[in-house]
Amino acid sequence: MNHLAHLFLSCSNDDLLIGNFIADYIKNKEVATYIPAIQEGIYLHRKIDTFTDNHPLVLQGTHRLQANHHKYSPVVIDILYDYILSKNWHRYSPIPLQDFAKNVYQILTKRYDELPQKLQQYLHNMIADNWLLKYGTYDGLAFVFEKMDQRTKFPSNFTAAVQDLKDDYELYETEFNQFFPEVMKMVEEECGC
Repeated sequence: MNHLAHLFLSCSNDDLLIGNFIADYIKNKEVATYIPAIQEGIYLHRKIDTFTDNHPLVLQGTHRLQANHHKYSPVVIDILYDYILSKNWHRYSPIPLQDFAKNVYQILTKRYDELPQKLQQYLHNMIADNWLLKYGTYDGLAFVFEKMDQRTKFPSNFTAAVQDLKDDYELYETEFNQFFPEVMKMVEEECGC
């Protein structure tokens, strides 16, 4: 799961949302520096990642990507799933995606000082380029993968990921729509939302 899915899986709770958003940028020893409600969001993010990374349907998709993306296959599937979530948004939320994104950007802007410095640095670009909506376009995906490809130390072939999605879109979408309700249920049970 990438930004869109993690933000969505925050139970409409601002503190959980902040924790879920910053989790990948927080070291274990730094977690205690945040208020308990944000700590819960950090731990929720990690539980979602563990659940996702070990789910048989997700592993099927990851396996299909391995020929092109090797060790980066789990990263690719996370981003592809944000695309699929945006395309299937109406199945999971009564709030239009554009309204959801606008609300998230307002929360992140209001709570800017609670974000790690690295996230503060790219929040402006995230909002200006409307990343949460951009995930729902092939051009947006290509942009994300191109930026990631520039940051990797090892060959990733990220630029082929959009074509991988196009080639097997129905498979990825079917797997996602079977998997996503399960992760939603796990979050609901975990957080009581």
